[in-house]
Amino acid sequence: MASGFAALLDDIAAIAKLAAASVDDVAGAAGKAGSKAVGVVVDDTAVTPGYAVGFTPDRELPIVWKIALGSLRNKLFFLLPGAMALSAFAPWAVTPVLMLGGTYLCFEATEKIVEALSHHEDGPALDTLALSSAELEKQKVAGAIRTDLILSAEIMAIALATVADRPLAIQAAALAVVGVMLTAVVYGVVGLIVKMDDIGLHFARRSQPLVKRVGHVLLKAMPPLLDGLTIVGTAAMLWVGGGIIVHGLASFHLDTIPALVESASHWAGAVPAVGVVTGWLAFAVGSALVGLVIGGAIVAALHLWKRLRA
Repeated sequence: MASGFAALLDDIAAIAKLAAASVDDVAGAAGKAGSKAVGVVVDDTAVTPGYAVGFTPDRELPIVWKIALGSLRNKLFFLLPGAMALSAFAPWAVTPVLMLGGTYLCFEATEKIVEALSHHEDGPALDTLALSSAELEKQKVAGAIRTDLILSAEIMAIALATVADRPLAIQAAALAVVGVMLTAVVYGVVGLIVKMDDIGLHFARRSQPLVKRVGHVLLKAMPPLLDGLTIVGTAAMLWVGGGIIVHGLASFHLDTIPALVESASHWAGAVPAVGVVTGWLAFAVGSALVGLVIGGAIVAALHLWKRLRA
């Protein structure tokens, strides 16, 4: 009886060690995958606040919450099963899917740049003006969730490519952890950004001179912050999309463009003391230029097609 109880304890200890090892594997895989997706996270964080701007303060956080839930649904109920199906039945398709998403990011970023340079701003559409506040909110949330689907697909595809050599269960758990954690981080930051003006107004009404000054600084910082986020989001799209394409080309042994970008990165990385920073910056700029060329070609082709159809 005693020997049987001891054997049971040994089995429990072995299971506990196995579970702990599995948790460590998932945590390590999730950390590695999350770090690779940081560029898309920056893009997601920069793009989303625009969808909550323009509503009354009491609706801003509920809108962010709705978008966050939609983002989580995108990752866990649609993209995670799709990623697992790719990993199980068509692992060769991960890189082409990544490159397709990277191409879309390059196109979207280039289109934003073209619109900004052309200063072409259409007035509010009549159908938008006719919408009630609730209908406009519903439309904005739906648009944000659709945009998030593309960015979340890139996050999950990058994460999957990072942990593709792990067992399928570890892959699924790591992607789920990455999806939940990055969603919490992104939309926590987005919520803070969209409420910054309200926080500043609250501080500005206080009697303490220092608190009041901080409030005025926050209020004045909001417009340039939103403009800066637009620029950062566009740059991140080009950098991430171009980088994905560069890595994809290298994986298919089409080495001309990747070799040029890598050479520039190695050359810049030789700068004493700041080589790590300059090398990374050179790779990011090179990737962004690749993305700009590809995005520009797609934008030009689409504009030409519209003119021909007209």
